[in-house]
Amino acid sequence: MWLADKYIDYVKEQAVEKPEESWGKLLLGFQANKLRTKLLPKKGLAKGYQRLEAMMMAFVADSLAKPGSYVWGNIFAPCEIIQCLGLHTLSIECLACYLSGYHLEDYLIDYAQNSGMAPTLCSYHKTFVGAIDSGVIPVPRYAVTTSLSCDGNLNTFRYLEKKKGVPFTFLDVPYRDDKASVEYLAGQLRELAGRLEEQFGRRFDEEKLRESLRIENETRRELVRFFELQSERRYPGELISHLYMMMGMHLLVGTQQFLDLIRFMVEDIQTYPAFTGKKILWSHLLPFYQESLQSYFNTNENYQIIASDIIIDSMEMLDEEQPFHALAEKIIRNLYNGSYSHKAQMVGRLAAKLRPDAVIQFCHWGCKQSSGGSILLKEQMQKMDIPMLILDGDGIDKRNSHDGQIKTRLEAFLEMLEGEAEDEDRNAGEETAEAERAEDGNAEEETAEAERAEDENAGEGLAGDREEIRESGEDAGNGKGEKKRC
Repeated sequence: MWLADKYIDYVKEQAVEKPEESWGKLLLGFQANKLRTKLLPKKGLAKGYQRLEAMMMAFVADSLAKPGSYVWGNIFAPCEIIQCLGLHTLSIECLACYLSGYHLEDYLIDYAQNSGMAPTLCSYHKTFVGAIDSGVIPVPRYAVTTSLSCDGNLNTFRYLEKKKGVPFTFLDVPYRDDKASVEYLAGQLRELAGRLEEQFGRRFDEEKLRESLRIENETRRELVRFFELQSERRYPGELISHLYMMMGMHLLVGTQQFLDLIRFMVEDIQTYPAFTGKKILWSHLLPFYQESLQSYFNTNENYQIIASDIIIDSMEMLDEEQPFHALAEKIIRNLYNGSYSHKAQMVGRLAAKLRPDAVIQFCHWGCKQSSGGSILLKEQMQKMDIPMLILDGDGIDKRNSHDGQIKTRLEAFLEMLEGEAEDEDRNAGEETAEAERAEDGNAEEETAEAERAEDENAGEGLAGDREEIRESGEDAGNGKGEKKRC
C-alpha cells in the first residue's frame, strides 16, 4: 500500500508538471491495479463484489491501452450498438472517477475553470475537459452523447469538437413517450450505427444487436433477483462497489461476461447469512471517497445499501425483433428522462419491490435535476411511509463536500431509524402484553363463569333434594294420619 501511494503521488506530480508525458504512467497504474484486483482482491468484500471490481478495472485498463478500440460517451450512450462493431464505450463520468484515483480531480477541475468552464458545470465534466485541455489524456477518435439527464452533455462534447476536432454524435432524446418520439430516436440510433461504420471501417451486424438485447433482458432479470436477495442477506460491499455495478450496467450490459457475473452473484449471495440491519435504497450518484459514508456503508453489519436507482435506471424488457425501436424506448423511458415525477414513480416501484427501511438521495453539485426534484421524491416516499434523507455534496470534488455536515445529518437520520425500530419493538411488546393480559382476563372470566354455573347447578340440586325430602315427609305424615282414623 505504501508503494501504491508513492506511485500515485509521483504520477500526480508528473501530470501537473509534464502532462503530455504522464499518459503512459497513468496507464501503467491502471494495469497494475487490474492485476492487484485479480490476484489480491480486497479482504472483507463479498466474492461477487471482488469479481466486479476486477472486471471493471480490467475493462478500463485494457480499453485505454488500445487506441482506436473505444468511443468516449456519457453514461447513457447506447453501448449495445457500439459493442456490435467490436468497440468499447468509455464514459467521461467513469474516466473522471478513475483519474480521481490519482487525486488529480482538483487540478483538472481548476484547469478547466481557468480555461473558461463555468464553476457550476458538473464536476465529472470539468475533470474530463481539464484532462483533455491539459494534455493528460489523449484526444479520443469519436464520441457519443445524449441529452438525457444532464444539460452539460451537449456543451462538453461540442467544446471537445470545437477545440480538439473530435467528431461526435448527439442523440436528441424526446421528452415525451409516444410512438412518434420512439420513431424519431430509433432513426437517430440507426444513423449512429452508420457513422460508426464509416469512422472505424467496421461492419455493423444487426443480428449481434438482437443477441445483445436478449442477453440484456436476462441480465436485468437476474439483477433484480440479486437486489431482492441483497435485501434479505448480508453481502459485504463498499460504496465504490455500487459505482462499479452502475458502470457495468451502462458500459457492459448486453455482454455474456457481465451476465455470467450477475448470475454468479445471485448464486453466491445465497450462501451468506441473513441481514438483520437497516436496508438502504440509494438514489443518484455515490460519493465513493466520502469518509463518513464509508464508515457506515463499507462492509457494515448494521447498514447495507441494497440497490441504487442509477444502476437500474431502465426497467424495460427489450423487443429483440425491433432492436432500434427497443433501444429508443429504453432511453426515452429511462428514469432520468422526462419529468421528475416520472423518476419518483419509478423509484417508488423499486422501493415497493425491495422494501427498504430508508432512502438516501445524494444531490450532486452541478446536477440541477437531482437537487430540484428531490422534494418530489421525498413526497413519494412519504406516501409509502419510507423515511428519506437528502444529502448535498459532490460525487468527485472533495472540496464541495463537507464531511462534518454529512456526518451530522447522516448520524441523526440513522439514530431516528433506530429509534423508530425501538418504538416498533416497544409497541409490539406492549401489544403482545396487552393481548396476553386480555387472554388471561378472558380465561379468568371464563373460569369464574364456569364456577358460578357449577355453584348454581349445585344449589339447584340441593334445593331439589330438600324438596324431595319435604314431599316424602308429607307423604309419611299423611300415612300415619290415615292409620289413626282407622
